[in-house]
Amino acid sequence: MKKANKWRLGVVALASVMVLGACGGGGNSTDSSGGTDKGTDSSAAGGKKYSVALVTDTGGVDDKSFNQSAWEGMQAWGNENGIKKGVGGYNYFQSQNASDYANHINTAVNNGFQTIFGIGYLLKPDIQKAATQFPDTTFGIIDDEIPDMDNVVSATFADHEASYLAGIAAAYMTKTNTVGFIGGAEGPVIDRFEAGFNKGVNDTAEKLGKKVEVKNQYAGDFSAPDKGKSIAASMYNGGADIIFHASGGTGVGVFAEAIAKNEQKTEAELKDEQVWVIGVDRDQEADGAFTTKDGKKANCTLTSTLKGVGAAVQDISNRAMNGEFPGGEHLTYALKDGGVDLTAGVISEEAQKAVDEAKQGIIDGDIEVPEKP
Repeated sequence: MKKANKWRLGVVALASVMVLGACGGGGNSTDSSGGTDKGTDSSAAGGKKYSVALVTDTGGVDDKSFNQSAWEGMQAWGNENGIKKGVGGYNYFQSQNASDYANHINTAVNNGFQTIFGIGYLLKPDIQKAATQFPDTTFGIIDDEIPDMDNVVSATFADHEASYLAGIAAAYMTKTNTVGFIGGAEGPVIDRFEAGFNKGVNDTAEKLGKKVEVKNQYAGDFSAPDKGKSIAASMYNGGADIIFHASGGTGVGVFAEAIAKNEQKTEAELKDEQVWVIGVDRDQEADGAFTTKDGKKANCTLTSTLKGVGAAVQDISNRAMNGEFPGGEHLTYALKDGGVDLTAGVISEEAQKAVDEAKQGIIDGDIEVPEKP
């Protein structure tokens, strides 16, 4: 396998953020079975011709998290290059369950898409199999590594680094000294989120001379909002006032529970009794909006970890289109590359200062963040 390299997201990520804000979850017009818009003119006048598709995990392109970020990146790529949604351009195939992965990948190949992304580590076996069956098609696996295949590029992220910063923010901002972590399904990727968050909380609590308990629980699913809501209710009722979720669409339920608890209180009551959510993969501020009992606009998103999934999809798609597909490479995206980060959110100045110092410490190698709990 080619030596792993690290690519600086910088300009591409910034451009993506500006474009993606307007894109939102615009992929909802594709049917959930993975069908494509056959017959759609794939490129605008004067636009380039190249075709790219992504196959989601079960979260879907409107999960307000990982899959949505990937789809927004693909939309940005299409807008940037004058390429339209549909066969011959770009599209997504939305999986309802794991049995859909192989079928969607095969359908994408048969529809002539030249580069196909598997969004999430759960698609690794099917992407690997398809890459062997279709050597003339290029593939990307996001959040895992497939080594020694020249028609596959692997992209992973230092989620533990951004999660460490989220742990610092949580330790500073908790009033109950109890915080929570809700994961989707257990595995190496979500392990990084849990490990980083717990380490950030514990290191910061020790620094501040206080004890902060972290409650950790998994839903066992990335697309189960009802489970997310139930687990969040248990944590909040058990004294947690901040929950960091790394659970894809399951996190919708975490936000729903936080909003349900907060909207029962007045603005004055929330000053001491508000519960919060730390978002994941993209800025989830909009998902935390609610109205207080006395009719005031408020928000329960404390901050969010950022993950440049969309920027990575956009970059790899551009490279493939320009004949520079990084086959066989493992691209890693970390704090020092701009591949992961933490939003400012509504954390205090003191907390932000601690986050900034830790961020530089991680970049300089002075702080080591574990990848396993």
